[in-house]
Amino acid sequence: MSNAEHLAKDRTPDSVRPPSRLRQLAAASIGNAVEWYDWYAYSFLAVYFAEQVFPKGAGNSLVPLLSTFAVFAVGFFMRPVGGLLMGAIADRHGRRTALTLTILLMGGGSLLVALTPTYTATGILAPLVLVLARLVQGLSVGGEFAASTTFLVESAGPGRRGLFSSFQYVSTTAGQLLASATAALLAALLTEQQMGQWGWRVAFLIGALLSLLGLWIRRGAQETLPQAVEQRAADRPGLFEALRRHPRQSLLICGITAGGTIAYYTWTTYLPTYAQVNAGFDKGEALTVGTLSLIFFALLQPLGGLLSDRVGRKPLLLGFSLGFAVLAVPLLHLVTDSFVSLLLVQCAGMVLLTGYTSVAAAVNAEVFPARVRAAGIGFPYSLTVALFGGTAPYVGTWFKQAGHAGLFPWYVAALCLVSFLVYLTLPETARQELEK
Repeated sequence: MSNAEHLAKDRTPDSVRPPSRLRQLAAASIGNAVEWYDWYAYSFLAVYFAEQVFPKGAGNSLVPLLSTFAVFAVGFFMRPVGGLLMGAIADRHGRRTALTLTILLMGGGSLLVALTPTYTATGILAPLVLVLARLVQGLSVGGEFAASTTFLVESAGPGRRGLFSSFQYVSTTAGQLLASATAALLAALLTEQQMGQWGWRVAFLIGALLSLLGLWIRRGAQETLPQAVEQRAADRPGLFEALRRHPRQSLLICGITAGGTIAYYTWTTYLPTYAQVNAGFDKGEALTVGTLSLIFFALLQPLGGLLSDRVGRKPLLLGFSLGFAVLAVPLLHLVTDSFVSLLLVQCAGMVLLTGYTSVAAAVNAEVFPARVRAAGIGFPYSLTVALFGGTAPYVGTWFKQAGHAGLFPWYVAALCLVSFLVYLTLPETARQELEK
């Protein structure tokens, strides 16, 4: 090749060069992992900083924890806004632009959590700062799922959308693992008093720094918004176009997500706290169980994605939802203060859950055309997660406080049964071309 040809190749625009699939996968996955580290550090460390930010209620030691999980849920209710706004940006200006904005917002929110003052020092300002930080993080996470889901599936090669889809939860789980491992390490190195006073802040400072790393990695990503769509600047989709023109598909995303999100947040986020509150499980051991089960869960995801590319998405979704509808109650009733029992219950749930998590991104992306794909996924998905996933820790703790802890497993099972009925109506899309 001549020097002139080399120079011409170097000047080829990114939009013309075929993207490296491995590079695209890395850009989406690593950035997504950093996003979810920040998000999950909150839930893992809630038991340590609850009393720093919220005052105790008279005679009720669960009040600070309930308040902290209420703020966790508040963050989820910003996710639909993030899914709508960032999804619209991804559809109008490109997936990469949206992914850059989400990682910046998450880093800022994590830094704000780390700097949250105590209730003793500032009174009501402390919970207000924490709420603001969670609102920013909720906006970021809602937009992240919309943009990264679309980016991942559009980057996949023929017959590999399921495999690429599975990395949405591989990277999400990697972020959880990092958050869990960081929390467990801090808990092992510091005393309970040190963790409550300042140790929890270290994890959020690390999250802010990791967000800068994610931003740097995402700079190398190539745009996946189809060029024909991107060039129609005068005909870019409006903010609510997906909802207006595709109402059935929007409702379908809600039905697909309801059972998956309650099962996911119960098993990956709330179960350690559920074991502590309902069975007197040790805090440090609960974090260890969570870490081990998350490693197992991450390893399962690509296997589920590959299987869906071979046999289809629908069999996995039906197996997941029916399994949880039947087994959620007996599994949660098996949770005791035994390390082995909690580990087995959590891993059993992870196997069933993989039927949903490994294919969710592909199934959602296959519902909408490219023109409104990110916003079309982002808003109904995030709204459903906010209603049922984000509230899972709060609802579970509230049932316990009300003296009806046994009702929470039935709540999980009922939502999974609703999704099972929705999955029965879905067409199989694994072998269809992704709509442009």
